[in-house]
Amino acid sequence: MTDHYFSDSGGAYAASPIAVTIGGEERLLESPKGVFSNDGLDIGTRVLLDVAPEPPETGSLLDLGCGWGPIALHLALSAPTASVWAVDVNPDALSATARNAHTLSLSNVRTSLPDDVDDAVRFDAIWSNPPIRIGKAALHELLLRWLPRLTDDGEAWLVVQKHLGSDSLLRWLQQLDGFDAERVESKKNFRILRVFRA
Repeated sequence: MTDHYFSDSGGAYAASPIAVTIGGEERLLESPKGVFSNDGLDIGTRVLLDVAPEPPETGSLLDLGCGWGPIALHLALSAPTASVWAVDVNPDALSATARNAHTLSLSNVRTSLPDDVDDAVRFDAIWSNPPIRIGKAALHELLLRWLPRLTDDGEAWLVVQKHLGSDSLLRWLQQLDGFDAERVESKKNFRILRVFRA
């Protein structure tokens, strides 16, 4: 199990500056140690942002496993009237996402621990570079918790590295009761998966 998915730094929040391109512009943001891809935008997330369609303009959008916030920031910039939930188990990740949203003057990003998201909230889109390395059982549990919270027309867009089980994950998603899934594109050894209600 990889520590950065589940634990904070254990001390005071400390972050380093990173220059990344989000929303078509280079931005100077920050990322703390112990957060996934803390030195910049990872290839998988870049592929997801490049391939996935424009998010719904309104409603509630979820960045599941937000890290320092690249997906949440992209969603918020693309859909300024939508409510963007950035969810992570790592408090430092949530702090970084909130600070980065403030840097970009984005008032529509809400950071939250998983258990603090109101059960009544339903999502019009879920975007995620999910934590594959937590193991198959834990990943399935994670997706089973959040996919049922999609609205009837909602879609989930996931990016998964080809050599880390993307094809077996797709087969599992296609067997979920009430859902279907498809591989939309393969790019740079990553698969983009779309999940939707059957």
